[in-house]
Amino acid sequence: MKKLILLLVLLTIVLLFFALGGHEWLTLEALRRHQAEFAALRTRSPWLTAAGFFLLYVLVAALSLPGAAVMTLAAGALFGLWQGLVLVSFASSLGATLALLVARFLLRDQVQHRFGSRLKAVNAGIQRDGAFYLFTLRLVPVFPFFLINLLMGLTPFPARRFYWVSQLGMLPGTLVYVNAGTQLAALDSLGGILSPALWLSFALLGIFPLLARHLVRLMQRRRVYKGWHKPHRFDRNLIVIGAGAAGLVSAYIAAAVKARVTLIEAGQMGGDCLNTGCVPSKALIRSARLAHQMRHADRYGLHATQPAFSFRRVMQRVQEVIQKVEPHDSVERYTALGVEVLQGHGRLLDPWTVEVNLNDGGCRRLTARAVIIAAGAEPLVPELPGLETVDYLTSDTLWQALAQRDSPPRRLLVLGGGPVGCELAQALARLGSEVTLVQRNPRLMPKEDEEVSELLKAALTQDGIAVLTGHQPLRLEQDDNGKRLIVRHHDREVALAFDDLLVALGRRPRLTGYGLEQLGIDTDKRLETNDYLETLYPHIYAAGDVAGGYQFTHIAAHMAWYASVNALFGQFRRFRVDYSVIPWCTFVDPEVARVGLSEAEARDRGIACEVTRFGLDDLDRAITDGADHGFIKVLTVPGKDRILGVTIVGEHAGELLAEYVLAMRHGLGLNKLLATIHIYPTLSEANKYAAGEWKKAHAPQRLLAWLARYHRWRLGKKQPRGPL
Repeated sequence: MKKLILLLVLLTIVLLFFALGGHEWLTLEALRRHQAEFAALRTRSPWLTAAGFFLLYVLVAALSLPGAAVMTLAAGALFGLWQGLVLVSFASSLGATLALLVARFLLRDQVQHRFGSRLKAVNAGIQRDGAFYLFTLRLVPVFPFFLINLLMGLTPFPARRFYWVSQLGMLPGTLVYVNAGTQLAALDSLGGILSPALWLSFALLGIFPLLARHLVRLMQRRRVYKGWHKPHRFDRNLIVIGAGAAGLVSAYIAAAVKARVTLIEAGQMGGDCLNTGCVPSKALIRSARLAHQMRHADRYGLHATQPAFSFRRVMQRVQEVIQKVEPHDSVERYTALGVEVLQGHGRLLDPWTVEVNLNDGGCRRLTARAVIIAAGAEPLVPELPGLETVDYLTSDTLWQALAQRDSPPRRLLVLGGGPVGCELAQALARLGSEVTLVQRNPRLMPKEDEEVSELLKAALTQDGIAVLTGHQPLRLEQDDNGKRLIVRHHDREVALAFDDLLVALGRRPRLTGYGLEQLGIDTDKRLETNDYLETLYPHIYAAGDVAGGYQFTHIAAHMAWYASVNALFGQFRRFRVDYSVIPWCTFVDPEVARVGLSEAEARDRGIACEVTRFGLDDLDRAITDGADHGFIKVLTVPGKDRILGVTIVGEHAGELLAEYVLAMRHGLGLNKLLATIHIYPTLSEANKYAAGEWKKAHAPQRLLAWLARYHRWRLGKKQPRGPL
């Protein structure tokens, strides 16, 4: 209501301005005609005239009315150079700030809610560099100032900072116009104020902040590189340390654009994902799922049977899967692409020199214009008393340890209820292990909504897993009676016996052993980077898990594109890494996939949203496949079809999510999904039906009522029945 009242008041003032001929008064001709009258008025009441002029100028600037340029000339003609400059400088800045506040009050909330995810990068840039850009725009009068006021009002830029930056930035232009006003009789038109030479001066003023910023950046670089001797010639355009997802993509891009690139890897090509992460875990999950389906074959009209299998053969298949994928990431493939691959440990001696201790002996030193650190991450091992005495497993050591066994762990204790812990706990339980999962947090996978955690807990419990949430690990004990984890639950200690312990508490970046500390690069928790993935040294980049944040293979590859392009072509243009649409999936059964906001995140951040749900128990293909459990939950802007986030729980949730990722990335709403033909019967139809649920909730009921009347009318009048 307040917004409506303010809008009506502003419209009334603007209409009165034009109705009373205000636009005719604020012209150069009118100023010349009435200059003597204004001068006489100023002589009689100098302070009242100055105050009236000031208030009128503020009003004109605040409402973006035509005539501000003429009033600036009038200030010079009536009050002289210095008094006119002071009046206009403060009045124009105050009016511009009022215009910003009005735009902010009337429009900002709607704009931010409508385009919030797409404006995230803009808002961050304004918070960081808004003063710089505003100052630059204010220096060049060619940019419409009222438009600047409006657009800045839609951002979170502070009003106080807007005022003083505007006052400083507009001062040179104000000085020119006020000075021209002191020579009013010589002016033929407003266009005559700015000569080509003056326009050039303003252009140079506008360029000056850019040059100053570039100079500041150069000085910062000089300070960072002080004490180091930069080579005059380099051996390589790019050196990449680490051949996981980020390193492989970085090297591939460099080779594709014909740069000389060296890829260094001390361990296995392909990194954690190929050798100890995504690939082996999904191979194990597939075998475990088949065993689970055999036990429950009666759900499909078949005889349920207890699967007979060799655990050693299952683990052998896992290695065979790795070997089939391995050629994609092999030394031979990357060498053929034009990448020099060195198998050894790389260490920075100075910002440009990398020493490589080769695995087969020997040492090489190479220099490069740019370096990308893509060393990945390693399992996080807690400082838990007694841990080192129980020969624990991690997601890295699990595969080789289990490959030597003829049977799965008899009693497996999994420490950690995140994605890795849940996936491996379920897989090994389905292959015959007695699994206990311990989670310190009150629920599993706490980054997801609570209903997702509860559904997942129920699924794991159905598979025979003892899920213990809210249990705080204290210590590990081992004696003749076996191994035990002591946990605290509800202020009492509980002992949990086990044969094997899997520590699955997440991963931490690999930061030591690369010479980063000697260069002064902070290696406390992760490699700190700016928006361009530059570290302390602008030519040393970090990509993938080593930079923390989203620890997913697909995000590592995404970051690698930005790191490699900035490293090779940053002197022409740099690209800020885009994290606006990040999808992920946990491959438990049922799968849990998400992109964008969860319902809990939206609530915690105060983001208004509508929630649309579609249960997979209503989908024909899910029913035929016996996969009619789970749901799709879509968050949208209230009253709009723009997608803020999607959570899918169900079979092939990771595959189903891709359509929403595409929609969010390219600004497609649910109406577009609803209008897209989906094959029947497929699981992907669920996305269309979810969009249909949103559409039904937003059906125009009043229009439908009128349509019902129309169709009744079209039936014609009911005729009375006569005698036969």
